[in-house]
Amino acid sequence: MPTNLPPEAKAKWLKFTEAKTVEEKIAALEEFISSVPKHKGTENLMYWATRRLSQLKEELEEQRKKKGGSSGPKFYIEKSGAAQVVILGPPLSGKSLLFSRLTGIPYDSPGIPYTTRLPKPGMLKFENIYFQLIDTPSIPFGSNERISWYNRTIGLARNADTLFIVVDATNGPDSMAMSAIEELEENGIYLKKPKGKVEIIRGSRGGINLVINGKIIDATADDIKKMLKEYKIDHAIVKVWGEVSLDDIEAQILENRTYRPGIVLVNKMDLFKGDLNEMMRRMETVSKVAPIIYISAKTGLGLESIGRHIFSSLDIIRVYTKQPNGDVAEKPLVLRKGATVRDVAESVHSRILKGFKYARVYGKSVKFNGERVGLDHRLEDGDVVEIYSKG
Repeated sequence: MPTNLPPEAKAKWLKFTEAKTVEEKIAALEEFISSVPKHKGTENLMYWATRRLSQLKEELEEQRKKKGGSSGPKFYIEKSGAAQVVILGPPLSGKSLLFSRLTGIPYDSPGIPYTTRLPKPGMLKFENIYFQLIDTPSIPFGSNERISWYNRTIGLARNADTLFIVVDATNGPDSMAMSAIEELEENGIYLKKPKGKVEIIRGSRGGINLVINGKIIDATADDIKKMLKEYKIDHAIVKVWGEVSLDDIEAQILENRTYRPGIVLVNKMDLFKGDLNEMMRRMETVSKVAPIIYISAKTGLGLESIGRHIFSSLDIIRVYTKQPNGDVAEKPLVLRKGATVRDVAESVHSRILKGFKYARVYGKSVKFNGERVGLDHRLEDGDVVEIYSKG
């Protein structure tokens, strides 16, 4: 539903986006919240804005503690490996044991709620690449209980490449999973893959240019340009893939909605004594949003498939480089699905891209091994690329 923000609120939002310091962002966001009319169309925006305000205030408090010399343990975890996977779940869902089984890091939880107070990183090997897993403090999804680490944990989820939602098979897994999904959506994090994608690249000149690789279902090019100008965006390239609405474009302007692929892990299947078919039927609503894996962190049931599910959810490919007349690199480049030879050249070195002559590719993307291709040749998982360049 469109937010239909008045000009005053749009001006306040612009002030927020231009704020540099945390203090300036807090002041600007408070002004924005006070200027937004309260109606059905602004509910999600207001929820997101108030959550973001709480996060900014926590950031400010952290900064003040550091200046005062009382810096504590860091909550933010720098990304490592092919992708970062944040593990979310309610208390006693077994996510910490799962984290231990997948990473090999010793499990030291006494089985008491909320014993995990800080995020913990570890690595999961999948074939020849590694995924970084982050165990997080539990969140009581669907309850009115608000714990001190709530906003920071949601922040970790927003920054992740993909998410795990771990639920207990013996304790209403369908309702708990949906509560988690709905609560993430209230925070602007969507697990269901959207029909389309919008990217707005702001500039300083050139006006507004639209690149449509799909369709806008409820607006014209003039409608889009008008809305952008209402937000004081006079120069930008707007790229659209798939099917999007004017509301989707506004959400991209407001930056209050993000897609993160997710996997629901129904844990403790070793303890489940009910009707499995009935449980799976009740989980059908969840399966429309995210794939489901039935597991037992205790016995190891289903754990062997998790790495493959992560890989599939991320839409990534592994590409290997090869020097002419040399050996194939052991470590692959991890690129987005749809990547081209140009992306490989850029990843290796800008000098190679500038002097590019041609490439030979071995793998699924070519008609025969060693086929000669150009920069725009699209690659597949497992391809080997041999680049020939000047100098």
